[in-house]
Amino acid sequence: MLTPEQRAMQRDIMTELCVSSDFDARQEIERRVTFIADYLIATRQRALVLGISGGVDSLVGGCLSQRAVQAVRKQGHEARFIAMRLPYGEQHDESDAQACLDVIQPDQAIVVNIQAASDAMMSALLSAEVPFCDAAQQDFLLGNIKARQRMIAQYAVAGAHGGLVVGTDQAAEALMGFFTKFGDGAADITPLTGLSKRQVRALALAMHAPDALVFKVPTADLESLTPLKPDEDAFGVSYDEVDDFLEGKEVSLRAYEVIVRTYRNSAHKRALPVFPNEARIRATGP
Repeated sequence: MLTPEQRAMQRDIMTELCVSSDFDARQEIERRVTFIADYLIATRQRALVLGISGGVDSLVGGCLSQRAVQAVRKQGHEARFIAMRLPYGEQHDESDAQACLDVIQPDQAIVVNIQAASDAMMSALLSAEVPFCDAAQQDFLLGNIKARQRMIAQYAVAGAHGGLVVGTDQAAEALMGFFTKFGDGAADITPLTGLSKRQVRALALAMHAPDALVFKVPTADLESLTPLKPDEDAFGVSYDEVDDFLEGKEVSLRAYEVIVRTYRNSAHKRALPVFPNEARIRATGP
């Protein structure tokens, strides 16, 4: 059982990540669709752009985005949702990505293959004799390059259409720092903020997504040496434990320690760039 001090830390993290103890899937869908639509109108942009990976987060982000642009059009404004497929070569779970598009029914879907750009950057780094520790580190950093190339493509498309890039960051990934800085962590709007993974799944079910997509094993699929590696293998804890922590439930001492340590060590990912201000450095450091 956690101590009162540990429970207080848990509550502080929940507050920091905007997690609410009250949750109703249908109300959350309405609230988040309204948020996206209102922001699109307020910023005078004309499009939303989101990469669809085949996972439940981008599935839900896409469904919310498509509903939002439809709401904006009903108010007499121009708006469209552009779903992007951004494979690195041939994606192992391409069928899941296509199934997500079938659920979302976006206004437009386009494909940009990032392999040539990603490989060209790695080739340039190798030509510059960057000293990677081993093949595993090189592969991991190539994964970061892939994530950033995907965001480069999304911002280019958003720029061409006068649009905003939608991010899929939710509370579980934010808690564990499980995103690439300036890659999938970069976006103009993040409508899934504050949701645990099981709450994201609940939204997907409420929007009539099939179970096979809703309960698919989550994977970032960035590392070529370990394709479709489950997120939980990197976490060291399960999504259920992460979600229980976020929802204020009791977790084991081991899970608490892993989660809090990871949260502290990944603080830099959730912070704006630091500047010469000692107080700020203290506030954002691990």
